[in-house]
Amino acid sequence: MTMKSENRLMHGIAVALLTEDREQAVILNSRVEGTNMARTVFSQVGLPSGPGDSVLRHLQDQRAEVVLVEIDPQHPQKAIRTIELIHAATPDVTIFALGDMNQPVNIVGAMRAGAREFLDRAATQEALVEAFTRFSATATRTQRSAGKGRVFTFLNAKGGVGATTTAVNTAVALQQAHGRVVLVDFAPIGHAALQLNLRPQFTVIDALQNLHRMDGSLLEGLMTPYRDGLHLLAGAQQPHSTVPTAAELARLFDLLVSQYNFVVLDCSGRLDATMQLICDLSNAVLLVAQTDVVSLWSAGRIQTFLQEGAGRDRLRIVLNRYKKIPGFTDEDVEKATNCKVLWKIPNSYQIIGPAIDKGSPVALQDSHEVGRSYHGLAAELAGASQSADGALSLFYQHDKGDTKSRGTGRLIVSPMRAGQ
Repeated sequence: MTMKSENRLMHGIAVALLTEDREQAVILNSRVEGTNMARTVFSQVGLPSGPGDSVLRHLQDQRAEVVLVEIDPQHPQKAIRTIELIHAATPDVTIFALGDMNQPVNIVGAMRAGAREFLDRAATQEALVEAFTRFSATATRTQRSAGKGRVFTFLNAKGGVGATTTAVNTAVALQQAHGRVVLVDFAPIGHAALQLNLRPQFTVIDALQNLHRMDGSLLEGLMTPYRDGLHLLAGAQQPHSTVPTAAELARLFDLLVSQYNFVVLDCSGRLDATMQLICDLSNAVLLVAQTDVVSLWSAGRIQTFLQEGAGRDRLRIVLNRYKKIPGFTDEDVEKATNCKVLWKIPNSYQIIGPAIDKGSPVALQDSHEVGRSYHGLAAELAGASQSADGALSLFYQHDKGDTKSRGTGRLIVSPMRAGQ
């Protein structure tokens, strides 16, 4: 056991409190001390104004392990900015955000900024005890590798375009090239397990129902292993009415990105608030479509649906079963969908169909062009640069020269975000 762990056991978790309300500072201090698990080492009324603020230095000097940041519901951006500053200046410090649970935008914003937990502003001592217990369980484990995993979400423009197949094969390709990949099936009825020929015992519903006691070990126990180390968190096997809250989704995602390099989500068949929240929590959102009128029309409507959240900046089109149509260009696709084209997967249904039926993803086979295309998509997603807000700089460069020199799915990763 390390010296830091011994100090935690002997003296309690070192906690700092940041709020803009003096009375709330007193209340929070009382609740923290009342847990008998933690002690307040620093309390500040007022939030830091920038990276050079003395408050950040005090957090380091006092060796705070957990910082509680209260979010004012009337002016949330200042607190979210504070979370970003703390996370950037002291990445080893764990941040708990305190705010209103009925404001999902603030919850998602806080978790994306670097908060580990989101608790109600009126959190009881019992709620703090549970949060500190989770922190202690995580802190006493071996430190995870630096940096959080990336999240790639696949949507379908309409039924049957191949979003699940694209998600499954991209996950397989990422696992083969990089390792530590989890495929999460968030479809209303999960089909990913069928394409991997797996029979899962647990599903994403089990994970959502056990978040109050979830840690890395329990999360791993809910996984269904596949070849080469790929994990599947299976989708529901029958229709259900479970609707996760923003806090629950953020908590699940935080656990996933702490355990895996890449999190691939299949959201086929979803067009609801849950899908919007998942897109907001993702680094890239891949909308799988085909070059038919109905598919592109639907893709444009989904792009409009995602306009309200952060997901709109992460949305890209993946053209599946692609065959070049004379006179119909990539610009035409983008004009119809108001979304950038990212990748093209060739039309090889005579290969894909049997692979799906056998539960053997085509990405396992290097001999087919379509399998190589999935590996190319996976490589570019993994290698894309990441901006401060988590979005990936993904840009498809339309070739203006000889079209014969262009390989299917050629992608150039640009230091500028697409569309800027």
